[in-house]
Amino acid sequence: MPKTRKMLSDWDAPYIQSLVKLIETQSKATLANWAALYSERVILPLWRKHYPDDLRPQNALNAAREWLSGEIKLPQAKPIILECHAAAREADGNPAAQAAARAIGQSASTIHSARHCIGLALYGAIAVAYDTLGTNAPWAQLEQCAADECGRMLDALRAAYVENEPNPAKIDWKC
Repeated sequence: MPKTRKMLSDWDAPYIQSLVKLIETQSKATLANWAALYSERVILPLWRKHYPDDLRPQNALNAAREWLSGEIKLPQAKPIILECHAAAREADGNPAAQAAARAIGQSASTIHSARHCIGLALYGAIAVAYDTLGTNAPWAQLEQCAADECGRMLDALRAAYVENEPNPAKIDWKC
């Protein structure tokens, strides 16, 4: 069995750079809303397929939404989001579910730092590819499927796009 990759890693890939360029024009709130909505709609069902009774990823997205609406503060949301990251670690051996939980954790973490939203693409797109094609598919096919998913993510961000955003997030991509 070929070794599975935990995430997409070609930062310079056109499908990643297209997202990065648009991300840099938007506010943290817009990015957090986009990432949470996309994760709820596309990525969370991948997690639930494998772990229907584990609500930690859903709880993380709920906490992000509550922070965005002003219902809770970051110190209240952070431990809930960290539980999603724990769920990802515990899903070791299930690449699609693990990548899905990592994507959701990163999406929810966008409330802390806008740069986390790129985790939706880096982890979420490979989760979709593994779910669609299986982990034994050739990397070129997996990457093409992931690139297609990044295109759908880009379309979703364009739909949420705030033209002439007055307060774009200041993102340092060097992690």
